[in-house]
Amino acid sequence: MTTPAEAVPEVRKDGSQHKQKQMIADHFSRLARAPRTGDKCVYTFVPGNLTELLLSFDLLPVLPEINALQSGMRGKSREYISLAEKQGHSEDVCTYVKCDLGMMKSGNVGPTGEKIPDPDLLLLSYTGCFTFMKWFEILRQEYGAPVAMLHVPYQGDGEITAAMRDYVVEQLRRNVIPALERVSGKSYDEDRLSELLARSARAEDDLVWVLESAKNRPSPIDAYFGGVYYIGPIFTAFRGTDEAIDYYRELRAEVEQRLADGRGPLAPDGEIEERFRLVVEGPPNWTSFREFWRMFADEGAVVVASSYTKVGGVYDTGFRHDPARPLESLADYCMGCYTNLNLPRRVELLSRYVVDYGADGLLVNSVKSCNSFSAGQLMILREVENRTGAPGGFIESDLVDPRYFAASNIKNRLESYLQMIDQKRQAGGTA
Repeated sequence: MTTPAEAVPEVRKDGSQHKQKQMIADHFSRLARAPRTGDKCVYTFVPGNLTELLLSFDLLPVLPEINALQSGMRGKSREYISLAEKQGHSEDVCTYVKCDLGMMKSGNVGPTGEKIPDPDLLLLSYTGCFTFMKWFEILRQEYGAPVAMLHVPYQGDGEITAAMRDYVVEQLRRNVIPALERVSGKSYDEDRLSELLARSARAEDDLVWVLESAKNRPSPIDAYFGGVYYIGPIFTAFRGTDEAIDYYRELRAEVEQRLADGRGPLAPDGEIEERFRLVVEGPPNWTSFREFWRMFADEGAVVVASSYTKVGGVYDTGFRHDPARPLESLADYCMGCYTNLNLPRRVELLSRYVVDYGADGLLVNSVKSCNSFSAGQLMILREVENRTGAPGGFIESDLVDPRYFAASNIKNRLESYLQMIDQKRQAGGTA
């Protein structure tokens, strides 16, 4: 007979992981209290979210993607997706959407076991994903809540022009801010927004330092699996807060110590001894997140850079929220998120990661139901191979639908890819 400790192996976590988990849990608890405290809630999305603007009106952000991925990690997504499909949503619809709708129909209980309140406003910041528009159209029908839409121009030519910026700022002034004033009962305070943006910039500096620490050998971090913990506070409800500044200061100090000690990143089963350095394109799978991570850790494969950790902001190209240009800065942020970049820009970014981080190759995790990532990934893979000479690999999974996580298939493909890299090394190749 096994003891509980033997049945469930202890998962190793850094102090920063515990801290960010508590921060997010506290936020969900505050959401659950909102009907009693009178706090107003705004549903919005991670890419291009306007957290600082919401906080300047004392509004609480709710992010449906975060609800969905949390449901996947808690083993709830299968039943939620099944419920949505029974109600007529196609098998090919984004599984985040179906998971969120199933969660809503099941009582809208969040990861802390407390109910998430209904939205007082649906704030649609469109940043490269057409699904967002249909998602909020459905939520509007379900909740009867008002919608404010911020149309964000796609970077079709690979640059942000003055006309594009002015177009977004005009929408913020004429559409978004008046909607937030109506919901909150407060007037727009640009000075307060600037203060929040200044805090954001401080946290962003430390986040970029942490991500770029992976250029060291061995890398002290994993910038994909570990990276999802690092980006949690800044991509969700905490950008612009003192809590975010404290978290990223603590995270940076933790990574600095790992560097000083010459230690690699910490995975669920312990520290990884680096054998391979990879750049990964595409989101992770959430339903089997630890198992997915262990496949890499067991092979000594450390992800030194990833596109997923840029979905809520590509800060390592130099962008910072600017308190001197508050609305213009928010516009640039929205237009600069990874899913709003055209394919040539994505190729350029990933190629730079492979070279600058000394990666052995680019691995694509193609997610079945996420078109904003999956469209063009094979072309991206071939172009990065041509530019860098580093070999590419390809695996397939899904966001939160456990039906599309084939563990043995993914493991075999990953092992074959890493064996190929190793063989090239031994033959004196460029990998």
